[in-house]
Amino acid sequence: MALTLTSPVTGGAQTGLTTPSYNLATDTAPSNSGKQYAVSSLGGTQSGVDASSSPSRPFTITLQRPPVLRQLPAVDSVTGVLRNVPRNTYKIIGRKGVTPLAGQAAQVMNVTVQIDVPAGADVADAPNVRALLSLVIGAMNQISAGIGDTAVTGVI
Repeated sequence: MALTLTSPVTGGAQTGLTTPSYNLATDTAPSNSGKQYAVSSLGGTQSGVDASSSPSRPFTITLQRPPVLRQLPAVDSVTGVLRNVPRNTYKIIGRKGVTPLAGQAAQVMNVTVQIDVPAGADVADAPNVRALLSLVIGAMNQISAGIGDTAVTGVI
């Protein structure tokens, strides 16, 4: 399955947001190795959340793969050991314009999830690659509100 979002996206639980969802419009990604979506409207109750997306105040999500997928090099002919295992890096990047202080210009908040898969593990150990992603995504969903609370209070 490709990295493709369907609209609406159901948001994770957050303090102060009730049943958040996000309607998406296809956007142009910054590079040709990604897909980007802009939030076009909100669902649920999200008081104070700005749904518009503009260059100075974006509300976007970008799904990105490596521009060139790396392959495993040959093993050392003497030792039979891989000397260097390259990584294929995938990213999910969220951008949202936020106001640092009333009356001031918007600043862009970024959330980047980076997935580094050792080349070859996708074939030799796919179940464990999937298991780690399942754990991390499940954990982030489980603690969604806690991540938001920590981001606004600084308390872990």
